[in-house]
Amino acid sequence: MGDNAVEINDEEFEEFINKNPAVVIDCWAPWCGPCRMVGPIIDELAGEMKGKVAFAKLNVDNNRDTSQKYRIMSIPTLLYFKDGELKGQSVGAMPKEMLEKEIEKNLG
Repeated sequence: MGDNAVEINDEEFEEFINKNPAVVIDCWAPWCGPCRMVGPIIDELAGEMKGKVAFAKLNVDNNRDTSQKYRIMSIPTLLYFKDGELKGQSVGAMPKEMLEKEIEKNLG
């Protein structure tokens, strides 16, 4: 896996969250301005936290099953999983420092 978040889809979702002990999923769409602001921060954190936290991006327009399962109404939404279990979520764009705090709070 590279230093960036990986793109996943509905079919890969369960396998991804189950094979990595700590996971952040960025639920986004290409037309979403705040999502485009968060994307590079997610990639940066993926590089910095490599080996500790796995990061993935899920395009909600193309992956409606997962979006519905986790009731994603607003984007960007970040889902935090630990040992395959949803530990929390955060909605909206936020600066890197806040994102790091959210990751620590949900996965630390």
